Amino acid sequence: MTNKTRVDAIDARIIRALNDDPRATVIALADATRLSRNTVQARLGKLESQGVLRSLERRIDPAALGYPLTAFILTRVTQRKLASIAASLEQVPEVIEVHGLAGVTDLMVHVVAREADDLYRIAGQILDIDGVEQTTTSLVMRKLVDYRITPLLDDLIDRTRS
Repeated sequence: MTNKTRVDAIDARIIRALNDDPRATVIALADATRLSRNTVQARLGKLESQGVLRSLERRIDPAALGYPLTAFILTRVTQRKLASIAASLEQVPEVIEVHGLAGVTDLMVHVVAREADDLYRIAGQILDIDGVEQTTTSLVMRKLVDYRITPLLDDLIDRTRS
């Protein structure tokens, strides 16, 4: 998604309804938002083509797949090797996502592991990537706030009603 792509209140209503019921049909979304089916279909197409709606991959708890440990590996890298480092990280199945950061640390690598020895192996595998200079691993003890967009959607919808 580019910085120029903006979601308006109508888009937010559709996304909010889709968030409430991810399996909703276009007709169900039209009913929930009180918009026409054609409007909902066109808006969904636009949102998908602009990259606003990302993969519909369900959020599966990694623990259910045998990966109960979650950690963030803060990583300092050689900047000119960033593309190849990212490609290498993509090859590690336990890497859930990677964020590029500004500041002392270059990357925040979100990983899952089966147990402590497995986490040690994964951290070592990341440290072995050419261009990775240093890592610091932080084990997640508890998730306090899950990933969410709904409050932002509600705020956008409410601002246009005022």
